[in-house]
Amino acid sequence: MSMSRNIDVTESQRLVLQASLDGQKTQAERNRLGQFATPTALAEDILRYAATLLPPDAKVHFLDPAAGTGSFYSALLKAFPRKRIAEALGFEIDPHYGKPASELWHDNGLALELADFTRAAPIPRFNVVICNPPYVRHHHLQNSEKARLQLRTKQASGMQISGLAGLYCHFLGLAHAWMAADSVTGWLIPSEFMDVNYGQAVKRYLLDRVTLLHIHRFDPNDVQFTDALVSSAIVWFRNTPPPAGHEVKFTFGGTLFEPAISRSVSSLALGREPKWTRFPASDVRSHSGIHTLSDLFQIKRGLATGDNSYFILSEEEIALRGLPVEAFTPILPGPRHLVQDEVRPREDGSPDIERRLFLLDTTLSEEEIQKCFPTLFAYLQEGKARKLHQRYLCSHRSPWYIQEHRPAAPIVCTYLGRGDTRNGRPFRFILNKSRATVANVYLAMYPTAPLMRTLDKNLTLIRSIWERLNQIAPAELLGEGRVYGGGLHKLEPRELGSVDAAFLADLIPQFSSPKRFNQLGLFNDEGEATRHACKNTSIMKQCTIGRQTDEKGI
Repeated sequence: MSMSRNIDVTESQRLVLQASLDGQKTQAERNRLGQFATPTALAEDILRYAATLLPPDAKVHFLDPAAGTGSFYSALLKAFPRKRIAEALGFEIDPHYGKPASELWHDNGLALELADFTRAAPIPRFNVVICNPPYVRHHHLQNSEKARLQLRTKQASGMQISGLAGLYCHFLGLAHAWMAADSVTGWLIPSEFMDVNYGQAVKRYLLDRVTLLHIHRFDPNDVQFTDALVSSAIVWFRNTPPPAGHEVKFTFGGTLFEPAISRSVSSLALGREPKWTRFPASDVRSHSGIHTLSDLFQIKRGLATGDNSYFILSEEEIALRGLPVEAFTPILPGPRHLVQDEVRPREDGSPDIERRLFLLDTTLSEEEIQKCFPTLFAYLQEGKARKLHQRYLCSHRSPWYIQEHRPAAPIVCTYLGRGDTRNGRPFRFILNKSRATVANVYLAMYPTAPLMRTLDKNLTLIRSIWERLNQIAPAELLGEGRVYGGGLHKLEPRELGSVDAAFLADLIPQFSSPKRFNQLGLFNDEGEATRHACKNTSIMKQCTIGRQTDEKGI
């Protein structure tokens, strides 16, 4: 039997073994331990790519810190002739996978240690390090374990990893102590490190301590792991200090060898850029002082009620229960149920839409409610019977049914979106002329004080701004947000605020000079919209219509 035939047979046996072992664990168990096997085709692509980064005759000293059943070692045997493989070492902490894998590879050259890689004493002689580390989220790690990992990771690589980082960040940092000089390494990890705060330490390591070569990000619509809803990337670097003027290759979609998009980005630009996932689709961000949306809008996430099914009721439900309308304020339905992108008001300021919803929103005490509104008091008792007052959000409010102060915003943006919608717009901007507030499925965009003064002088300007917002190139918004498996995109307030506002320059020319733009803000120190700001601009008078708590107590 030929060598390649023997490898194919062993790989077939490994796949059968992998499926059997996975089937003996629940999805919840594997999620908690971050156990997601690398598909064969992907593993083979990764090892073939690694071969292109090594000198053609270099002996291979291979390390896989999280070997599982050995998918990368199997791919190594296909990518390199046996005579080039000097040694191969793997670690697997879970004996459920490790023991059967050890038996499978016992006579095939893989030394598989049934041990915790994060506790092993490093041996700095490996020149090919390939790993799909366990994607264990930080909340599954005990504080004492986090502290141990943080200390060892800093000792190994200099990285000061945040307590919010997943276990995969520690694996990457700890492996530094195992790498020989000029070694190459490829990490198959979640792409979120490129955007989130806890990823800053990893990015500084990649820019300063090693030479970052290539980051390939997979199309989130083509989830690499069918049972893991994360978007993934392959990060390649060499264990050598970065040269001056170094550029990093970013690719997206397709495969490592045939990506859909490619772009080279200088290390200098990467050091200034907080969101690396904007590459390769977008160019390097301009730092010429052009304003962003955060200069024009205070962007806040919509309110979290604690239980939408209880706190948000339809007109019919309110009438059927005989609840006082004074205790409710209008709220927009979720994006799926809001057909129009322009919400017009009725005479009372409530939205003139088909699905009319209202939020329970009163500051009265339970004693006052019992005295004045017995039906509402009975409804509150229903909520207590459901133990809503003991839930996290409600238990931190006083009284438990009071809501955050979120006045109506003239423009709101959907919080979640997909890049493959029929109209090509992953996020919708909605012109809200009503006094309806929004839940946390939206981002509320409140004009800052300088913009509000301009809006007072030109009441049609808000419509022009809204129209321009809906013309933003999808790639611009997608590049600022973050992406999850299956193509789901999310925009946080700060991310929407980072969008370049140059497309509004001709509408608001007086803000073209950064020195002239004094962002006084609409929000106070607690992040709550100030009523003074709302009451003193015609464009924001709607903020006070539905929020008359000072006069009515509701």
